[in-house]
Amino acid sequence: MTTQLESPRPTRPGSLGEHIRRNKSVFGFDLGASLVVFLVALPLCVGIAVASGVPAELGIVTGIVGGIVVGCMPGSTMQVSGPAAGLTVLVASTIADHGLAMLGVVVLGAGLLQIAMGMTGIGTWFRAISPSVVQGLLAGIGLVLILGQIYPIGGLDQPSHTGAKFAGLPELFRAVFTTPAGRAGVAIAVVTLLSMVLWGRLPQRLRTVPAPLVGVTVASALTYAFGLPLETIRVGSLLETINVTTPGDLGAVTSFAVLGSILTFALIASAESLFSAAAVDRMHDGPKTRYNAELVAQGTGNAVCGVLGALPMTAVIVRSTANVHAGARTKLSRVLHGCWLLLFVMLLPQLLSFIPLATLGALLVHAGWKLLGIRQVATLIREQRSEAFILLLTAGTILATDLLIGVLTGIAAAVIKTAWEVSGLSVEIEHDENHARVRLHGNATFLRLPQLQDRLEQLPHTSSAHVDMTPLRHLDRACHQTIEHWAEQRRKNSCAVELAMPGAR
Repeated sequence: MTTQLESPRPTRPGSLGEHIRRNKSVFGFDLGASLVVFLVALPLCVGIAVASGVPAELGIVTGIVGGIVVGCMPGSTMQVSGPAAGLTVLVASTIADHGLAMLGVVVLGAGLLQIAMGMTGIGTWFRAISPSVVQGLLAGIGLVLILGQIYPIGGLDQPSHTGAKFAGLPELFRAVFTTPAGRAGVAIAVVTLLSMVLWGRLPQRLRTVPAPLVGVTVASALTYAFGLPLETIRVGSLLETINVTTPGDLGAVTSFAVLGSILTFALIASAESLFSAAAVDRMHDGPKTRYNAELVAQGTGNAVCGVLGALPMTAVIVRSTANVHAGARTKLSRVLHGCWLLLFVMLLPQLLSFIPLATLGALLVHAGWKLLGIRQVATLIREQRSEAFILLLTAGTILATDLLIGVLTGIAAAVIKTAWEVSGLSVEIEHDENHARVRLHGNATFLRLPQLQDRLEQLPHTSSAHVDMTPLRHLDRACHQTIEHWAEQRRKNSCAVELAMPGAR
C-alpha cells in the first residue's frame, strides 16, 4: 500500500499567511527607517517648540501624536507628521495675541475644521494653488525663520514682530562682537552648520546617523567640554507640561480674533501637508496619497494636539524624505518613530538639557535657508518673470505682515495674472470708404475694455459696418454693452451696423 503525501496548499494572494510573511520581510526596513526618522525628528521637535515660545516637551508631544495617531490612519503611506517650522511664526503670534492657554483651543478648532474639509472633499482643491504661491509661502516662512533665529544664536531674546526684529539688528550685531554669550553662540552655530554640511558630503554608506543629530551632538559636546556661557534647553515633566483644554476654554471660540487664528492654522497646515504629500509621492513607487483621507488624518492629529495643549502639526517634508530614503516600506516606520519619541521623553529627557539654544537656532536657520529655494527662485526670475513676481510678492508680504495675508495676496495676484492671460483679445479691422469690418478673437472680458474701446473709437466713419463676434470664446456683459453702445452711436450717424453674436453661424 502506497501512501501519497499531500503537497502543501499554496497560499492565496492576499491571504493572512501572505500578509504575515510580507510584513516580516519589510519589518527590518521599517524598523531601521523609524530610527532614522526619530533621530531627525527629535532635535527638530525641540527646536521648533523653543522657537515658537513653548516648552520643549510640547514639540515632542506633537511628534508623538503625529507618529502614532496620524501614522495609524489612512491617507498617506510614507509622509511623517509633526511640528513644522512653517507654523513657528504663526504659533508665536498666536501666543503673543491670546496667551499659551489659548493655543490648545486654536489647534483643536483647526483640527476639527480640517476634518470637516476632508470629509466634504475639499482636500483635492489644495492641488489647484499656483506653484509660485507655494514657493512664495515657503520662501516667506524661511525668511521669517532666519530673521527670528539669529537672535538666539547671538544670545538675545527673539522680538515678537518683524519690525522689531529689523530694528533690533544693530543691538544683535553689538552683542555678537562684544558679549561672551554672543561670541560663543555664533561659534557654536557655525560648528553646528559645518558639521551638518561636511557630514552630508560623506559617502551614503557612512551617513547612517542623520546630519542634524551629528550637528547637535558635536555642538553640545563642545559646549559642555569648554563650559561655554550658553543657555541650554530647560526640560520639565511631560505630564506637568501638558495643558489639557477644558470645555470652559472653548467659550473663547466666539471671538473673531480666535476664529481668524483657527482658520489661518487650518488653511496653512492643510496646504503644507498636502503640498508635502504631492512631493513625497514622487519619491516612491508605493500607494499614493488619498488627499481627503490625509486631511482627515491631519485634522485628527491636530484635534488630539489641541486637547493636550500641544503644538499644531503638519506633514513635514524633511522627516518624510528621511523616511523614504531610509528604506521605509509601510506606515509602521512612522508609527514606530512616534513610539521612540515617547520612550525617549519618558526615560532620557535629561539629555535635552545639554543642547544649547544656539544650536537649535542654527538648525532652524538651516531649515529656513532650504525653504528659500534660492536656485529655484533664480531660475524662475530668468525664465518666467511674472511667476517670479508672484513668488516675491507672496514672500515679501509674509515677511511684512503675516502668513495668511501673504498667501491671500499671492493667490489674488495669481488669479489676476491668469485672468489677464486667458482674456487675450484680438481685434482685427478692415475698412474702405463705405464699409468697415471688425472681427474679434479670444476672450472679451472687462480686463480688455480699454483695448476694445480704443480700437472701436479709432474706426473711421463709414456707411456700413459689420462686427463679427462669432470666433469669441467668451463675451462678458461689460464688453457686450460697450459694443452695443458703440453700434447705437454709429446708427445715429447714419451707419448701418450689423452685429454677429457668438454662437451665431
